[in-house]
Amino acid sequence: MKLKRFFLRYYPPGIILEYEKGGYLRTKSIDLLDLTSETNPDELLAEIRQSEPLITESRADQVKQLILRLQQKQGQQDHHRFCFFKELKAHILPLTNVAFDKSGSRFITGSYDRTCRVWDTASGTELHALEGHRNVVYAIAFNNPYGDKIATGSFDKTCKLWCAETAKCFHTFRGHMAEIVCLAFNPQSTLVATGSMDATAKLWDVETGEEVATLTGHTAEVLSLCFNTVGNQLVTGSFDHTVAIWDVASGRRVHTLIGHRGEISNVQFNWDCSLIVTGSMDKTCKLWEAVSGKCVATLVGHKEEVLDVCFDLSGQLIATASADGTARVFSATTHQCLVTLEGHDGEISKICFSPQGSRVLTASSDKTARLWDVQSGVCLQVLEGHTDEIFSCVFNYEGDTIITGSKDNTCRIWY
Repeated sequence: MKLKRFFLRYYPPGIILEYEKGGYLRTKSIDLLDLTSETNPDELLAEIRQSEPLITESRADQVKQLILRLQQKQGQQDHHRFCFFKELKAHILPLTNVAFDKSGSRFITGSYDRTCRVWDTASGTELHALEGHRNVVYAIAFNNPYGDKIATGSFDKTCKLWCAETAKCFHTFRGHMAEIVCLAFNPQSTLVATGSMDATAKLWDVETGEEVATLTGHTAEVLSLCFNTVGNQLVTGSFDHTVAIWDVASGRRVHTLIGHRGEISNVQFNWDCSLIVTGSMDKTCKLWEAVSGKCVATLVGHKEEVLDVCFDLSGQLIATASADGTARVFSATTHQCLVTLEGHDGEISKICFSPQGSRVLTASSDKTARLWDVQSGVCLQVLEGHTDEIFSCVFNYEGDTIITGSKDNTCRIWY
């Protein structure tokens, strides 16, 4: 094995090694999820060298410099105030979803008008209209980190794979018996997973367009799904109150997570693939061990349904959004509620952390999105201007641009 070069990954902090083995270029990552500005770089370097043979004496100083750069990035205070930049009259009918590519230079919108549109973030101009679905385009995604393909899932029961550069349709995935409501690319961008109202999920080959597996076992709609960061497991959440963990290679169900007493609203793996968080209409979130499938905690406190839940990138924090108009931040290790975010006048349907993990963004039916400080729970900013419910909000990779999508048929770019 021969080390060729390093890449720095800011969010979450890590160092990517590119090396040669058997004539092929490969990569592996050293995750530094616990890195803080207080971490001793020499001690960390010694730890890394013990566990990673590719880091030889001659490379040690280079790695130390990378650690210092990551610490410097973490030390930059997040005082960014977002200003309204542009409103896009994106579609003639309501939007369903918005998503960024990895760099944040482009984003996509799905709509009831049966199209997905690709936009340039900096100028707010439309680059492409992806046309061909015969019903609502509901679920959309870029194949990040590559960003050269887009998948669209529709109520017409098909998923389409598109070239992000030319808008050419590569494949139409047919096989579901009902609407497709969620989808995801695996991290390697070799598979697309789709979840449907037909109670199944399917895996599709990006290259050939063939169906690879049908994941059967749920008895009601599959409303959310998520690959882990390695890509060897998929988790699905269903209206049947259960969550399933699947082995991607074999298409077999590894665990069924039973315990929720209401429909599952969202499921997510943490970065290191050890934990899964689930939100439910039973007003709770649950935390599960991915390896054993055991429930390790139930996060309570919301008075109404939990509509969204997510980890921060490091996997240390969990944010929950509820129909009771509040959001909460919990510790993923102690399971304590750290702060309650109060201020919205309506249900909160979406929540996400900034890449740095210091801010939380919420989208509400009160026509506003809000930005919160994770430590104090203080509302830092109210993003106003939409004239109807906001159901989608996303940060770009650097955390310095926000897109909000609303039932008023527009999306807004905030810098």
